[in-house]
Parts: sequence; C-alpha cells; structure tokens
Amino acid sequence: MTVSSRETAGTTGREIPFCRTVITADAQQAAQRILASGWVTMGAESVAFEEEFAAWVGARHAVAVSSCTAAIQMALTALGLPPGSGVLTPTLTFCGAVQAIVHAGLRPVLVDADEHTLAVSPEGVAAAARRGASAMVVQHMAGYPLDSAELAAAAGIPPENIVEDAAHGLGATLRGRPVGSDTNAACFSFYATKNLPIGEGGAITTSDSALAERMRRMRLHGMSGDAWRRYHKSGSWRYTVESSGLKANFTDIQAAIGRAQLRSLSHWQDRRAAIAARYDALLASVPGIGLPPRPARDRHAWHLYIVRVRDEFGTPRDAVVEALSGAGVGTSVHFIPVHHQPYFRDLLGPDGCAGLAAADALFPQLLSLPLHPGLTDPDIERVCEALAAAAAR
Repeated sequence: MTVSSRETAGTTGREIPFCRTVITADAQQAAQRILASGWVTMGAESVAFEEEFAAWVGARHAVAVSSCTAAIQMALTALGLPPGSGVLTPTLTFCGAVQAIVHAGLRPVLVDADEHTLAVSPEGVAAAARRGASAMVVQHMAGYPLDSAELAAAAGIPPENIVEDAAHGLGATLRGRPVGSDTNAACFSFYATKNLPIGEGGAITTSDSALAERMRRMRLHGMSGDAWRRYHKSGSWRYTVESSGLKANFTDIQAAIGRAQLRSLSHWQDRRAAIAARYDALLASVPGIGLPPRPARDRHAWHLYIVRVRDEFGTPRDAVVEALSGAGVGTSVHFIPVHHQPYFRDLLGPDGCAGLAAADALFPQLLSLPLHPGLTDPDIERVCEALAAAAAR
C-alpha cells in the first residue's frame, strides 16, 4: 500500500485509540481465583510472580512493588548518598521519574536530549555531570536500549550508582542480553499502557542478593516480615524494623494478572516489532516525518513509536494531533520536558534548567502514534493515511 495524501478526517470506521489495555481471559480468571481465595494482598502469588518475571528477564532477583516510580525512589534511597546529592536524569522524561529523585532526598541534574535517540548521549551526561552528580537514572526512552556502563564512564559515576528506568525497556536487549538481566537496579512498570500491562505496579530487578532483600523490607515500612509471613500458619507475628521504608508493596491480585499476562508477552513483543516495521514502511516516503531510530545490533522494546513532525511537513505538531483526532486516531506526546514544568523550574532555578536546547527544539516535533498489540494492519494503514493527509498542501 502507498500512503496517499487524500483527506481522511471524518471517514467512517472504528476509533483507533492511542492505547488499549488487553487483560487476557486467563488473567481475568486468575484475578477471580485470588478474589475468591480469602487473601488478596501480597503473598505467595506475588512471590511466584517475582520468580517468573525474573526468569523472563533473565535476572537473578525481582522485587515487585507498587509502581516504577516507587521502584526508582527505593533504588536511589538504597544507594545511601548524602542528602542533596546530584542525580543525572533526562529532561525529556516522565515527570514521575524526576519526582522519585526528589522524594529520595536527592537533587535532579537535568541532561539534554540526544537528537538521534531522544534519550541521552555520553557527551550529554558528561556535560551535565560537571554540575555535580553522584548517581544517574538511565532511561530506555520509548524502548531504545542504552548502554548504562558507557554512560556511567562518560559521567564519571560508579556503575553501582546507576539506576535504570526500564519502564519502556521490557523486551529490549543490550549486547544480546535483556535489559534488566544483569544490573544493580532496573525499574520496570506494569501500568495499563506498558508492554506487560497489569493496570498498576512495578518491579526492580537486580543481581545483588543483599539489595533485593533490602528492597523487600523497604517496600513494607522496613519490616522484616510482610503480612503473609506474619499471618500464615507457619509464620510469626514478630518482626523488626532496622531501616527506613515506605508503603510500596505489590498485591496477589496484581501478581495473578501478571503471571497470566507474562505468557502472552513474547507474542505481544513480536507484534509490537511488526507494527513498528509496518509504520516504517508506510511512512518512509512521507516528506517531513522523521522515523524513530533503531539500535544497530540489539532489539528495541517498541513501547512507543515516536515520529518527528519536521518543519517541511508544513503542519505544526499540535495541529497534526487535532487532525488525527478528527480522523478518529488517538495520539500522545512523550514527553513535555521536565524543565518546562513550573514546579521543577522553581525547584532547580534558572541555572538548573539551562543548556537544554536540544530538548527545547525536539519537543514541538514529537508525536507518538498508536502502538499496542491489538492494532490490525488496516488500523496501521488508516493511521498513516490520516497522518499523510494532515500535511499542508
């Protein structure tokens, strides 16, 4: 099929949402099983999910928590850095990932975007590190895998002080190994839009057994025993609190859904890759539309398919969003740069929000197209036709 520029707004047909969460029949039945069991919070099902998720990723340990944001905060807290220490973070990221740095008692140090990957580059982190940084959050933007070791070396930060924001990275590979398989701390998301959708929740994978045990305590107020271990017939009501913690536990309802969803994840990843390839083929000839980058040797997770609406397209990005909406196609933008947000501008001051010109230039161009396993080939064609039709004539 060749994408034409014919008018598609107002055409008939079902809406194509930006994302549609699929909870499989097996997952729905698993949730019902837990609801009927008499135990719905974190327990044996959560332990089983952790083991199966770790196996899928190829990690030694997985610790299930309430969200990826909580995971990042916990991983940073576990570093034991002095309060106010600088933590490198992309400015082109989700605001919650930067809030996690603040809630850990640390100082965000914003890194400009890389114009090719939309993530960060060794040169960018090296420049930002001159403002003072002891740790770094590495984000696998849209599913593009980054080399954390390379970035750590460029920034002069010890590898053990790297926390990976892998909310987009589930299914990606780096040097042939899954993202999160061999790491101090990789933080995943199971939010409704993510590659493994549960609704809410997250997990930390780590190769450090002591860190995994600390995270298990930290997610429940620092207690040595969770409710399952205290109330189970073989457990004890006694526990100790030897370190700080927060309320960030998983539940067996989430775990049951997650275990069932895991069985579809490999198939879903294959479909995401196929959708991205189809988009590439259909949009390659559309003037003014820049396609997302692919890693040279490794696998992209394809959490997002982000195009760039360049000046030569003739229609500004926001007007394109409106045109696609009128054609029944949902879109989004990833992300509003952190330094554009009033809270972070006040928190970091003018100097902390300076030197971010690439993100400023990229932001008005970014447009995320629908990408979820339920998209059909006709859906993809309709999205591309609607995008081509939005071009100025």
